[in-house]
Amino acid sequence: MTAAPTSAIVTAALTLKPAAPEHFDLAFTATTQPCPWPKAYGGDLVAQAAAAAMRSVTDGKSLHSMHSYFLRPADIGAEVRYEVEVVRDGRGYSTRQVRGYQNGKALYVCLANFAAGEPGGSFHAEPAGEIPAPETLPSSAEYLAERTGGTMTDESKAYWRGGRGFDMRHVPGPVYLTVDGERLPHQAVWVKPFDALRSVEGLTDAQRDLAALAYVCDYTILEPVLRVLGLAWADPGLVTASLDHAMWFHRPAETADWLLYAQEAVAADAGRGLGTGRFFTRDRRHLATVVQEGMIRPA
Repeated sequence: MTAAPTSAIVTAALTLKPAAPEHFDLAFTATTQPCPWPKAYGGDLVAQAAAAAMRSVTDGKSLHSMHSYFLRPADIGAEVRYEVEVVRDGRGYSTRQVRGYQNGKALYVCLANFAAGEPGGSFHAEPAGEIPAPETLPSSAEYLAERTGGTMTDESKAYWRGGRGFDMRHVPGPVYLTVDGERLPHQAVWVKPFDALRSVEGLTDAQRDLAALAYVCDYTILEPVLRVLGLAWADPGLVTASLDHAMWFHRPAETADWLLYAQEAVAADAGRGLGTGRFFTRDRRHLATVVQEGMIRPA
C-alpha cells in the first residue's frame, strides 16, 4: 500500500543544526530533500536560508523581504552550510546576509531584512476574477492517475503526485505533460500542506509557516512562462534553473487552510523568463509577493 502523502519533507528541509562559523557570525547546516532531478530543489535553499536568518534575529523582528541569487546547483540529500552575517541591527530594521556553501563553494547568497513593525495605513491587492474553490479541482495525484507521456518516469510522477509536501491544484490546469488550458501568461495554484506542519526546533510556528511559504513558492513560479511559451515540464530536452529570486512578506503567513498562489509571466527572452506570484488566503488577504527569474532552455 502506498503511504499517504505528508508534509514532513517541508519541516525536514527547515530543520537546521548549529555549526561553528567559518566566514561570518553564525552558521547552520541543513540537508536538501529528495527529488527526481539532477539537482536539488531551489526552494530548499530559499527556505533554509530564511530559517537561518530568522534564527539569528532574537529581538522579535519579523522577516519582511529576501533577495536571492542561485550561484551553483546543489547536490540532493547533502548538507548545505549556511553562514549568516549580522550586517545591521537597528531599532526598526535589521539586515542579514546568508551564504550557502556545499563542496567548499558558494552556491547561494541572499540578503534578508527584518522589521519591528509600526502603526501605519493598510492596503492589499486582491486576486482578479472568480477562481474555482480548491475542493472542486483535481489534486495532482488525481490529474496524473491515468496520464503518461514525455520524460515523466514513475519516480517523477510519484513526486508530482505527493512528494513535494503540499497538495497543489491548478487553474486552469497543470503543465506537467502538456499545457492544460490556453497558452495565457497567467495561472493560479491552490496550495496546502498534506497534513499539519510539524514543529521545527529553533523556529516559532509563525516563523515555520513563513519559511514554508518560501519553500513552496519555487515549485510553480516559472509555470506561467512555460504556459505562454507552450512548454511542459515533461517535454524532452527542456532544462530549467532558478537564477534569482525576491520575496516580500506583507502579513503573517498561514498554512492551516488553502492558500491561493496567483501567478503571471512578465517576460521571456534570451533563454530567461520572469514570473511573479502573490499568495492570498481563502478570504483574499494578500500575504506575500514573489518575483523570480529562471533559465528556460527548450530542446
